[in-house]
Amino acid sequence: MYAIPLGDDGAELRPVEPWQAEEFLAHVDRGREFIGQYNGLPDVVTDLESSRAFLQAYAEKAAADSGRLYGIRTGGTLVGAVLLRKLDIAQGTAEAGCWLEPSAVGKGLVTRAVRVIIDWAVEERGVHRVEWWVSTENEPSIAVARRLGMTKDGVLRESYLYRGKRHDEEIWSVLAPEWRAARKAN
Repeated sequence: MYAIPLGDDGAELRPVEPWQAEEFLAHVDRGREFIGQYNGLPDVVTDLESSRAFLQAYAEKAAADSGRLYGIRTGGTLVGAVLLRKLDIAQGTAEAGCWLEPSAVGKGLVTRAVRVIIDWAVEERGVHRVEWWVSTENEPSIAVARRLGMTKDGVLRESYLYRGKRHDEEIWSVLAPEWRAARKAN
């Protein structure tokens, strides 16, 4: 299996596949409370069967060219993930997302990893618009959108029902010409 280095600290990005369901479940368990603040993953991945089903769904999305899931690893340990939740090549749109265990927070891992998947979506798959949907309360994720040079498109008021509470969601995006210009400037 291949790995994409995320910097000089040994962090890397790798696909996460159904055969890794046990490791994936252990990762979710380590971060369950923290991840679950804004992300429904811990409510979906609750045991080995649901872990395998989640990973199988992303394997099927990859095969259909409609989504991707990549694990973030440090020291060989799965500590988070980035994904293209939606990938619509015909429309030229994608929605990126992420999560991390608490031990991996504050190291720039998500920003570095999302850069890789946006580069891939724009340059390899011809995506024109990449979106980032985030709870208005999730400041760290909003900070990632800003670091990536995304523009806040707006707020969907009380659009997301999560654990019995309605949340406002911000939509951020970057367009392929903006992405390329920013990458060229750096």
